[in-house]
Amino acid sequence: MGLNLQPNIKDPDGFYDELLCAHEGRNKDESDAFNARLILILANHIGDRDILRAALAAAR
Repeated sequence: MGLNLQPNIKDPDGFYDELLCAHEGRNKDESDAFNARLILILANHIGDRDILRAALAAAR
């Protein structure tokens, strides 16, 4: 199974709202650090290096 780029989040608007709320009260540096931690947590959850490489390529 490869990288899934199709919509796959239940209630994407709700998730986006939660993500924005997680940034409330943070300055740019704090938000950047939060995003970096979130990326690493999700990358660890995925675990598959091929999928992670495909995600890096897709994000470019």
